[in-house]
Amino acid sequence: MWLTNSSIGRKLVMAITGVCLVLFVTFHCLMNAVALVWPDAYNSVCAFLGANWYALVASVGLAVLFLLHIIYALWLTVQNRKARGNDRYAVTSRPPQVEWSSKNMLVLGIVVLAFLAVHMIQFWARMQWRELIAASPAGWYTVDGAALPPHAGTLFLQIAFQEWWTPVVYIIGFIALWFHLNHGFWSMFQSIGWNGQTWLPRLKKIACWWTSIVVALFIAQAIVFTVQAHKQTYITNENLKAQYTEAWQHEAQEAKSQEEMQQLQEQYFKFLEKYDPQAFEQIQAQMQMYQQYQQPQN
Repeated sequence: MWLTNSSIGRKLVMAITGVCLVLFVTFHCLMNAVALVWPDAYNSVCAFLGANWYALVASVGLAVLFLLHIIYALWLTVQNRKARGNDRYAVTSRPPQVEWSSKNMLVLGIVVLAFLAVHMIQFWARMQWRELIAASPAGWYTVDGAALPPHAGTLFLQIAFQEWWTPVVYIIGFIALWFHLNHGFWSMFQSIGWNGQTWLPRLKKIACWWTSIVVALFIAQAIVFTVQAHKQTYITNENLKAQYTEAWQHEAQEAKSQEEMQQLQEQYFKFLEKYDPQAFEQIQAQMQMYQQYQQPQN
């Protein structure tokens, strides 16, 4: 098959998957930006992109693109090394300003992949994956016995960015992503023959501006999320707490038996005890008053 047997075909696959991944990274950056200015809207976006059929189809498609990009990157690397020694990318000219990134695209890709693994463990595995495999809150991700609603993206921001090492790992990953995208953006056009003296310099400038803006936004988001997490904004904001309660109320409406409702109530109380102690104490006080009222008068 031409896309696998031909060097040009393999470069074309790399270019197409690269374009798709650049668009995804841009979309993801914009989605995260919602959490900066409107955290409760961010949770609504998380609900929209939960375990729904369209989101699952998109996730599978994205996974295929990543795998193809990685496989073909390794394939081209081996091919180039055999043909031209230690050269990493099939690029005929190597300007000094991209020399380092050009020679280290595979290493940069591995760093980005490692960062992606951390990111997916902290978010995707605890949100969409848990929602997909869990039939009830008993299967949700828990912290100290408290189950977290999968749509509550701001809670997972709180958990992730309250750790000191999270922003460090993310910023290192974003820097590697800048080098990888900046070189990969224009080189994918050069690889398919769009390397004229007029357009190639323009593509390099577009690549630099595009990746710089996206990565700068990512780094700003990591910093803001860290500050907000340490201020405990995501567990003290009244609008967000109302959203968390609404998620539990939705689960209560889905309960099919009294036993399931009782289990759900216990899980909800554990959640409140962990993330809204004041509300938990109020409910406890109300329950005690109700129990005292129900006791027979002597």
